[in-house]
This record gives sequence, structure tokens and C-alpha cells, in this order.
Amino acid sequence: MNFIEVDDISLPEVQIYHQLRENAFSKDSSFIADSPKVVNLLIESGVEIKSIFATQEYYNTHKDFLENYLIPVAYVADKAVLEQIVGHRLHHNVMMHGIRPKESSLETLDEHIIMLDEISNTDNIGAIARSAAALGVNSYLIPKQGPHPYARRALRVSMGYIGKLKFHRYNDIKETIQELKNRGYRIFAAEVTKDSTPLSQVKVPQKWVLLMGHEQLGISDEILSLCDEVVTIEMMEGIKSFNVGVAASIMMYQFKQVAGSR
Repeated sequence: MNFIEVDDISLPEVQIYHQLRENAFSKDSSFIADSPKVVNLLIESGVEIKSIFATQEYYNTHKDFLENYLIPVAYVADKAVLEQIVGHRLHHNVMMHGIRPKESSLETLDEHIIMLDEISNTDNIGAIARSAAALGVNSYLIPKQGPHPYARRALRVSMGYIGKLKFHRYNDIKETIQELKNRGYRIFAAEVTKDSTPLSQVKVPQKWVLLMGHEQLGISDEILSLCDEVVTIEMMEGIKSFNVGVAASIMMYQFKQVAGSR
């Protein structure tokens, strides 16, 4: 590795690590990730690394692991310098600047897909990615209008497990649902309606898409009408809904269990 010691946060080479707003990375499709577990998982997933900015302790601890990968530039600094860069105290000792992997096309997604409709919270993007990876739902469909799964906060909440998923960002939900139907998927919408199927009774086909709605608004009637079936989690009387990340985890677990028991 090409080590460069940093003691001056005004150096042009490390200015990218000052950037916290997502639009700062739109031109070159890059991202910033932080914490050893997140950074190492992303490196292991094969992302293109532009640089790593870390303490000597990080490089020493992970020396054997890092030797297996191409790291063009390795900036070294005291933790106090890293904290000056981000403007607050850090509970970790590494940041990485990398290039977002290319999106997968619809036709290359797996038989089991988690799909989001108008999700606006970056934390939920990351939390659902983490649950999907844990449960073996390896394809992630998200709207282009929402947060990117490689946004800094989404990466942190996902613990880097987004790197294990295929992801595709769609433009038009109606067209995308129709194309998925044409490809043989059954579309399940997660929503509470008078005729929705209780989750415990759902019959899971070989190819399925589970569509989760907006955190507050849910899924519109127009979109529900395009889906094949509406599924709801049985809840105690007087409780209207789960957090969307929790609901997605429960539903993905049940879908995988039913599919695995066939």
C-alpha cells in the first residue's frame, strides 16, 4: 500500500472526506463509508476503492486482510485528525472513499425480491438491506427518487451488508411492476386492507416480489390494484402498523420459511 501521512486537514487529497451531503458524490458515483466492519465488508464485496483514511491501529489490526486487495492510496492520521475532518467525535478509526458498484438489471435479479415504494428515510433503506442479506433475499428494488443504498447513513445502518445484494433503482413503479409480472413474479403488497391475506396464511410461489410502502402513507390504492395480493401481519387489536423496517424483516422471514418448507 502507498501510505501517506496526514496532519493537515486542508490538504486537497482528503477534502472528499469532508463531504457529508449525498449530492457531493453524484458526479462520479462515489461514496464514503466508515467503521471497520462496514469498510471491510464492502472491500470484501469487491467495490472499487479510491482511498482509505485511517489510523495506524486500523492498518495494523487488518494488515493480513488488506494485503489481499488493491488499495491505491492509504492515508494515515491520528484519530484526532479524522475527527477534525468530520467535525465530531468518532467511535471508529477508518473511513473509505469508493465507487458505487453498477446496478443490476431487472432480468438479472433473483427469484426473491424486496421492493420499496417511495421510502424516504435513509435509515430504513439501510435497515431493510441488512435484514434482506441476513434472510437470503438477495435482490433489492428501490425508487430512484429516494435515498441511494450506498448513501453514507444507509451504509452505516446496513453494516455494509448492502454489498452482498443485487440492487436496481427504478424510475416508474407501474412499469416496473408490470415488467416483473411479465417475468413471472407474483407481486405481494404489504398493507392493511379489509381483504388482505394474513401473513401466516400466505402461499408463496417460486418467484415473488414483496413491496413495502411509504413510512407514513403506505401503498396507494392505485398501486395496490396492480399487485397480485395484499398481505398483512396479524397484530393485536388497536395496533395499526409496524415500522417499515421491522415489517419487512418479519415478512421476508415468513416468505423464506414458507418457500423453504415446500
